[in-house]
Amino acid sequence: MPEKPIYLIAGGPGSRRARGPDPLIREVLQGLGVDAPRVAYVGAASGDNAAFLLFISRILKRAGAGQVNLAPLCGRRGSLERALPVLEEADVVFVSGGDVEAGMDVLQEKRVLPHLARLHKAGKPFFGVSAGSIMLARQWVRWSNPEDDSTAEVFPCLGFAPVLCDTHGEGDGWGELKALLALCPSGSTGYGIVSGSAIVVKGRTVKALGGEVQVFKKRKDGVVQAESLS
Repeated sequence: MPEKPIYLIAGGPGSRRARGPDPLIREVLQGLGVDAPRVAYVGAASGDNAAFLLFISRILKRAGAGQVNLAPLCGRRGSLERALPVLEEADVVFVSGGDVEAGMDVLQEKRVLPHLARLHKAGKPFFGVSAGSIMLARQWVRWSNPEDDSTAEVFPCLGFAPVLCDTHGEGDGWGELKALLALCPSGSTGYGIVSGSAIVVKGRTVKALGGEVQVFKKRKDGVVQAESLS
């Protein structure tokens, strides 16, 4: 099965979503080669929030999606048994934004991780926005005590895109991405996906889409900024 590209979109302030079809999401959907593709919506990072689902569904449909169906994993309705048929039948799986750690906790608690990995391995396309993009990448960082930087630790994400990334963190100088890289081996690379931009990951190839993507490297003497992708 040929490897499918994974689109990791920043979204957030400054994105081009306010009016008309979002050009980044439209490119994702057009690349599927399916008219009005069915989208499985994974909203674990936002607790399957209904208002957020409605908002994102409208964006997806403006960009060319057909049915957008929630794969319910949160609340009383959330279960693997209800979510799995939605994931299986979709043309593409969309991982929405929210809180990365909370989203990964839900995926683990509902035992959906091996099923997502199976679908990915079988060639099911995936894409994400904001926290969903980070969830599709390799790892993320958390603090047991947010007031104490020494409590930072790395935790695994889905790893379908074999990269480290953050989204729309340009306002704080990519503090979380730099903290993540500081805990990674020397030579590691992190991608800061600026609001309104994306990266397309296919195997070990990473390309920018829609605007600038800032690049950071872990060196022996710390984390340094490298040449941006554009």
